[in-house]
Amino acid sequence: MGYSSAVITGIAQIVEAILLITIGCAIYWSYVGTGQENFYLPVILASGLVANLFFNIARTHRIRAYRSRFWQLGRVLAGWSSVIAILAIGFFFFKAGDQVSRVWLMSWWALGGITLVVYRLSLRSLVQHWSDAGQLKRRTVIVGGGQDAAQLINQIQTSAKSDIELIGLFDDRVDDRSPDEVSGFYKLGRVSDLVEFARRTRVDLVLVSMPLSAEKRVLDMLTQLWVLPVDIRLSAHMSKLRFTNKAYSYVGDLPVLDMADRPISDWNLVFKWAFDKTVALLALIALSPIMLITALAIKLESKGPIFFVQDRHGFNNELIRIYKFRSMRTDMLDANATKLVTKDDPRVTKVGKFIRRTSIDELPQLFNVLKGELSIVGPRPHALQAKAANTLYYEAVEGYFARHKVKPGITGWAQISGWRGETDTLDKIEQRVNHDLYYIENWSILFDLKILVLTPFRLFSSGNAY
Repeated sequence: MGYSSAVITGIAQIVEAILLITIGCAIYWSYVGTGQENFYLPVILASGLVANLFFNIARTHRIRAYRSRFWQLGRVLAGWSSVIAILAIGFFFFKAGDQVSRVWLMSWWALGGITLVVYRLSLRSLVQHWSDAGQLKRRTVIVGGGQDAAQLINQIQTSAKSDIELIGLFDDRVDDRSPDEVSGFYKLGRVSDLVEFARRTRVDLVLVSMPLSAEKRVLDMLTQLWVLPVDIRLSAHMSKLRFTNKAYSYVGDLPVLDMADRPISDWNLVFKWAFDKTVALLALIALSPIMLITALAIKLESKGPIFFVQDRHGFNNELIRIYKFRSMRTDMLDANATKLVTKDDPRVTKVGKFIRRTSIDELPQLFNVLKGELSIVGPRPHALQAKAANTLYYEAVEGYFARHKVKPGITGWAQISGWRGETDTLDKIEQRVNHDLYYIENWSILFDLKILVLTPFRLFSSGNAY
C-alpha cells in the first residue's frame, strides 16, 4: 500500500507548528510565569502559523525537500530566524519591548531552531525509510511505445526516480514502432489489457506517451481507461506546443497535462474514512436494538441462518462478501441474484417484506463498513448476475464499471433519488448508473452528509423496494 504525499506533508506541517507553539508556551510559563497570557499566547500562535507559511514559501514541505539534509535545514532555519526577527522589529516599532522578555524571545529562537533540526532530520530518516520500502512511489504504467516512450522513461529516471515505480508499457501497436522492450521495460499488453491488469495489481498513475496530434489514439485510450480509479496524465515531452506553467502539473520535473483523476484521494480519502468509521460505530450502537429484534423475528418465522452472505463487486471490481439479514425462505435463496425480487414475490418471507421495504435488511453491512469494504455512502453494490430486462447490468450500460472507481455504499444518491428496487427496464438501471456517476464526479463530505440525512425519509416514502 502506498502513502499519500499530500497527507504526509500535511501532517508534517501540523506537527511542526505544534512543536514550535508548544516550545514557545513552555518557555513562557517556565520563565515569564503567568498573568500576560492575553499578550504572549496570541503572539506565539500567530508566529507558529507564520513560520509554517514561510516554510511553505521556501518549498520545504515537499517530499523531495524532506529527502535532503542541508538544503532543507538551511531554509528552515532561515525561515524561523526571519519570524523571530520580524517579531523583534514589530515589538520595537509598536513600542511593546517593555512587555516582552528578551530571554523568552532568544530562548524560543534557540530551542525552536534545535527542535526544527532534530525534527527535520527525524522526518528525513522516516521518509527515506518509506522511499526505500517503495511506499512513497507511485506505481506507474506508460501507454505508448517506441522512441517516444524511451525518451519519457529516460526523463522519469533522471528527475522522478524516487517518486515513480515504473511497471511496464501498454500499446496497441504491434509493428516496429512499438518493440516488446523499451529501455529495459517490457510491453505488457494492449491498452484494453490495462483495465484488467489494474484490477489485479495496484496502479496509481497512467502516463500517456502520445502526441496531442494523435487525437483518435488518445480518445480511444481514454474511452477504455476512464473506468479505472487512477490518475491519467498526458506527458508533454512530445508536444511542440508550450503552455504556461499553470497549465501543467508535474511528475518530478516532467510536465504533464491532467486527463483524469482518481475521484477520492489524499486528504479526501482520510476524511471519508473517518466519516465512514464514525457513522458506522454510532449507527451500530443506536440501531442495535432494531437489529436484535430483526434477528429474533427472522429466527422465529423460518428455519435457516439469520444472515445472508453474497459476493458483490467492490472498489475497482474487487470481489467482497456483503452481509444482509435474510429476507427469503431458505429453500428459495438465490445466491447469484439471477432473478431479481418482484412485487409479492413468493420467495420473500413476511418479515422479509418489511425489512426489505424499510432497508433494515441492509443494516448488517455496517460491519462491512468497519472492515473497510464498503462506505456509508456510495454506489450500491450490485449482485454479480443482476439483470435489467434480462440483460446483465454491465452489458446494458456502457461504462457501468466506472461505478467502482469508489467504494460502494450502504446508501447512495441513486437510492434517495428514487432509483432503488426492481430494475425491470433498461432505463431504470441507466438512471441508477447515471446518478452513481454524478455522485462520484461531485463527491464531498457535505454531499455524503446530505444523502445520509435524507436516506431514512426517502426510503420510508419509497414504494419501489420489494
